[in-house]
Amino acid sequence: MEFAPDDDAAVRDYVTVANAARAVDSPFEHPMTEREAAGILRYGWDLDPALPYLLRVDGEAVALGEYDVSRRDNFHLAWLTVQVHPERRRRGHGSALLDALVARARAEGRTSVGTAGWESEATTGFAARHGFELKQVEVARRQVVAEVDWPRLDKLYDEALPLAAAYELVRRAGMTPEQDLEAVATMVAAINDAPTGGLDIEDEVFTPQRVRDYHEAQRGCGHRVRFVYARHRATGELAGQTTVAVDGERPHLAEQHDTSVVRAHRGHRLGLLMKIEMLRWLREDEPQLESIDTWNAEENAFMIDVNEALGLRVLGRGLAFQRSI
Repeated sequence: MEFAPDDDAAVRDYVTVANAARAVDSPFEHPMTEREAAGILRYGWDLDPALPYLLRVDGEAVALGEYDVSRRDNFHLAWLTVQVHPERRRRGHGSALLDALVARARAEGRTSVGTAGWESEATTGFAARHGFELKQVEVARRQVVAEVDWPRLDKLYDEALPLAAAYELVRRAGMTPEQDLEAVATMVAAINDAPTGGLDIEDEVFTPQRVRDYHEAQRGCGHRVRFVYARHRATGELAGQTTVAVDGERPHLAEQHDTSVVRAHRGHRLGLLMKIEMLRWLREDEPQLESIDTWNAEENAFMIDVNEALGLRVLGRGLAFQRSI
């Protein structure tokens, strides 16, 4: 059944299934809280949330699902999530839920569906049984703040700075001012250059309204969002950004959101400089912070090089699959 984010009992069951699956499939992930789940299901990333499902057997929640489609772009695609409680696996529950989600996508005119899971024989086997092909591998990494080698990062920063003499780094917390929304939307679109492997996926469409929606969604979820921008001194053009969201409920945890550099401004070590500047800022203003989690496509060599230079540790590999319907 589909349920609403204000259905407290359903959200509680959703979290129970999610955390039971994490304990087995990805024990490195932080447990999900009910507040976190309700925020994600109500607001999504940018006010375009996935629709949540629960599969119950004899009144017990045995699996969760999500049906995620964009109202802005990629109108051919539906992204489907299925997780089954470890104690109720291999009984057809995951297949039944997936079939229902695929049927919805087909009924709504979507022609392609994708799904993902942590690397394992169970994940690849389930995908293969349902006709999905592996299209991309992503790697999850974690910055453990206590492990940051500050003398090394300071050295890397100083070495890179001369290459970026034409730019300044700007810190900004909270909402983007109205007059800057257009420029930020143009800059954010640089994320479309990130590798997408073999996925049948179109460029995302970024508008000032979508930037505003992102802010509203993150605020609704209780996140404290910080941005470091690289700005070209001569023209004032925004050349790149890195974004981190600190969890308001658990302020010792944070997630890395976008890091991107506009194509015309690449080759100046701006990605490295922005991320080190962000770490410095977090050290000053969020001293309780313990870790920052991030994802990168396995083929994104540039960003992986930056993350390895910063000392991030690998947590696991996520597999993305897709098929036509």
